Amino acid sequence: MIFLAKIVSSQSTQKEKIHQGIILDEVMIKAVYAGFDVKGFVEKVKHDTTFYKAFKTLRLHSYHMYNDIVIEDRDENEKASYNSLTFQEVKNNCRSMTVKSEKVKGNFYKKNHSYRYRTASLYAHLFFTKGTICNENNIVGNKMNSGSAKYEEQLRQLIFNPGKRISGIPGIGDNIAIFDEPYFSKYRFRLSRVLYNNEDCYVFRAIPKPAYINSVVINELTTWFRVSDFSIVARDYSLSFKTLFYDFDVVMHVKLKPLNNDWVPYEINYKGNWHVLTQSREIASFTAIFTDFE
Repeated sequence: MIFLAKIVSSQSTQKEKIHQGIILDEVMIKAVYAGFDVKGFVEKVKHDTTFYKAFKTLRLHSYHMYNDIVIEDRDENEKASYNSLTFQEVKNNCRSMTVKSEKVKGNFYKKNHSYRYRTASLYAHLFFTKGTICNENNIVGNKMNSGSAKYEEQLRQLIFNPGKRISGIPGIGDNIAIFDEPYFSKYRFRLSRVLYNNEDCYVFRAIPKPAYINSVVINELTTWFRVSDFSIVARDYSLSFKTLFYDFDVVMHVKLKPLNNDWVPYEINYKGNWHVLTQSREIASFTAIFTDFE
């Protein structure tokens, strides 16, 4: 018989148990007795590349994109904002972007029309296309280029592939590998089964144990996996880190949907607080909505 131990926690209920270090709800307890492989599920989560691939797949399709970026001061008053509708067109394996409409408030741009704020610059690197770019794919690999291309790829992995080790980012690269020791032991993991947007989903959540809250990068990682094929339909995550030279606190929520044989994000919500030594603190949020995929 599979051993199931009672959880000793003020937040637990009589209908929750621990199995292989994972807190299971009543539905998943029954699933384990019926043969559900918890260890195998965690391995799927650990090695998943579909979430990151969904963002790379954006490069291969035409779509409209609603963009909303807001920069705030410490009192949450709006300092600057950017609102636009863009269209990415893919033809003959090449993509380009057209700005259909644009509304700017405050000092969003510098005089030379470059981005004044780091969040806006990062957003543009991730989602906007300058000129024409050809011959891309959505293959997820470990190879990185050098210079700015490597930096952008590291940022993409940090934001869109949380939980995976990233080489070349001191203090952060190993810390976010929460499914590997010594970080695995610093987290509590919970597995349940719920309906999400009418999809039958497994919900897998990781939060740090109280003793490690101030020493880890990932504060929360919650993922909804479709039961039928383990595809990721949504993910919430919170990242923070503090050094003598910089600190950040970021929260994101991402929703995905199927497109042909792939998945793509259709809504992203972000709230971030960044500070770099010698620069002013930046508090910003953005919403990105993707529609009319072709």
